[in-house]
Amino acid sequence: MESIMMVKVYSIYLVISLGMTFFVAKVLFQNSKVFMLDIFKGREEIAFPTNRLFEIGFYLMNIGAALLFMKTTQILTNQGLLETLSLKIGSFSIYLGLMLFMNLFLLFRGKRVSSEKAQKVEGLELDLEI
Repeated sequence: MESIMMVKVYSIYLVISLGMTFFVAKVLFQNSKVFMLDIFKGREEIAFPTNRLFEIGFYLMNIGAALLFMKTTQILTNQGLLETLSLKIGSFSIYLGLMLFMNLFLLFRGKRVSSEKAQKVEGLELDLEI
């Protein structure tokens, strides 16, 4: 009975955590293309591969974390099954949210640095014209 409960927990947890990872990655990296194009001044040949590399890293980190969080203790009842799942899925949701915000922070930071460099270049061009 215990091994059946463990298999249920692992199966449900993996389906939900991996589903959440793929959903968040799809939304994040579909929308981050605009930021990457802005950061790389419209140069698609750099922006899109960089976005794809960030996406692969996101998958690797989050799937790895989901697998690390999977280990659980003995479960004997349906109540224990639900409590374990809620703790694991809730913890993973918080982790995934933090990863999402970290990626957004990096995108906004990249945009800011790119804008600052553009302003410096414009300032130098104006100095050269004078």
